[in-house]
Amino acid sequence: MKHENSLRSANWFGREGKDGFIYRAWLKKQGIPQHELEGKPVIGICNTWSELTPCNSHFRELAESVKRGVIEAGGYPLEFPVMSLGETLIKPTAMLYRNLVSMDVEESIRANPIDGVVLLCGCDKTTPALVMGACSVNIPTIVVSGGAMLTGRHRGNSIGTSDIWRFSEDVRAGRMTNEELAMAEAGMCRSDGHCAVMGTASTMACMVESLGLSLPQNAAIPAPDAARKILAHLSGSEIVKMVRENRRLTDILTREAFENAIRVNAAIGGSTNFVLHLLAIAGRIGVELDLQDMDTFSANIPLIANLQPSGSYFMEDLYYAGGLPAVINALLDHLHKDCITVNGKTIEANYTNAVSYNKDVISSMDNPFNTVSGIVVLKGNICEQGAVIKPSAASSHLMKHTGKAVVFEDIDDYKKRIDDPALDVDENSVLVLKNVGPKGYPGMPEVGNLGLPAKLLAKGITDMVRISDGRMSGTGFGTVVLHVSPEAAAGGNLAILRDGDIITLDVQQRRLEAAVSPEEITRRKAAWQPVYPQSTRGYVQLYQQHVEQAHLGADLDFLKGSSGSEVTRDSH
Repeated sequence: MKHENSLRSANWFGREGKDGFIYRAWLKKQGIPQHELEGKPVIGICNTWSELTPCNSHFRELAESVKRGVIEAGGYPLEFPVMSLGETLIKPTAMLYRNLVSMDVEESIRANPIDGVVLLCGCDKTTPALVMGACSVNIPTIVVSGGAMLTGRHRGNSIGTSDIWRFSEDVRAGRMTNEELAMAEAGMCRSDGHCAVMGTASTMACMVESLGLSLPQNAAIPAPDAARKILAHLSGSEIVKMVRENRRLTDILTREAFENAIRVNAAIGGSTNFVLHLLAIAGRIGVELDLQDMDTFSANIPLIANLQPSGSYFMEDLYYAGGLPAVINALLDHLHKDCITVNGKTIEANYTNAVSYNKDVISSMDNPFNTVSGIVVLKGNICEQGAVIKPSAASSHLMKHTGKAVVFEDIDDYKKRIDDPALDVDENSVLVLKNVGPKGYPGMPEVGNLGLPAKLLAKGITDMVRISDGRMSGTGFGTVVLHVSPEAAAGGNLAILRDGDIITLDVQQRRLEAAVSPEEITRRKAAWQPVYPQSTRGYVQLYQQHVEQAHLGADLDFLKGSSGSEVTRDSH
């Protein structure tokens, strides 16, 4: 057990004279007596509650459960806010601000009298942002996710966020009216929580559990289920134990833990955004991880969780079927079983007795839901540093495809021309969208799963090969190549593609090529000029000047690594 004087918070509350007077007196103003701060680990509760982040709207109540657990275990909880990112409302994209929030988290933890921290995460970017910031401080940390909302209902059918893309195309094709769309809207979000499918928010919740950063069952308990509050309470107790045992993020986030997370992500059909966020977290904690690892460590793992958008069911169903523990149990022979988790137990000890209660939802390695899974990393003269595709959400007949490029210079060009009857496009064409990467948009929005041309929707076409340097919502689907790196705005070869260029996608061979000679590429590049909007002030300018490319995780270059928990200057 840590001695009282070894607590970080003792550097504030254990002092004598003027300094201790100031630190303690102002907390007494909040009704906190001195004895509450003597010898007790002070636990920060990092809360991303916001009315502008609907997915996190229940976090005030969740924080109260955490506090009860902290107090029960002999710690003292102090809640603090950080900037909250809600993908549904924030513009131009929450991804633009992921790194900013990580800075907020890092500095809030380091600068304050906190011995351990509980990260309350929900909507998708809040999880990596909070984990990234905590990694750069490296004190005892545990994650509590907010949980998915209950499954939506519409006309007797189950619906979730993935259906938004289907409804949208049906409206554009004239198969669904705006009135019918409004009826579906009313049944989509039935409770607190993030998206009900295996979108990025649920993927992130699964990521932290598979990394060992949360207690078992964190990933899948629905937001309104009482078990979510119980898990929050238990997590509050656990973080106090972690402080006393000095179990820090570097003890948990080993190279082997990252490999485990990649394999679990393949088995659940997790979001392509997992790639960006895991790479960024690895960069903060100092683990060597690269884009190719995403393919290498998922290549032999089948899809065993039958969840939208790659399958049929929802996060609520996953929980009833045994949750992520049942998935991890099925994978144990393919995982590093001895990886330590937040509760001090190994992955094997935490999950060896987990059971799948519904084989339609959670199958087995011997009889998987789909043998096609994981994230495939593509290389070629369009994506010199790589691009990604999620085969389980794509169309099998397009896994090897050659077609003429229909090129859109930016998102505005796409919106202007996609439904033009005169657009020279057919179902064999390859839609190419430029300048939606980290620098080019800026912020790398979720626009990669481009809506198809209206005239092709009217013919019954439901999928085409689409390529961009942007992202796709984890709730999306289709034969969509994403995260092309280097992006167009950075002068990657994507920037010089033209209408009519012949493009070949071969997923099995991991290739994405344009039939353009090296000499022609060089000639085109010599005449190329960047056309993306460049900010002249504030955070966005800082972001555009320092953001790394997608194959590195799109973090800011000066944030890589750790500054530790020491406060080097004292103002009093």
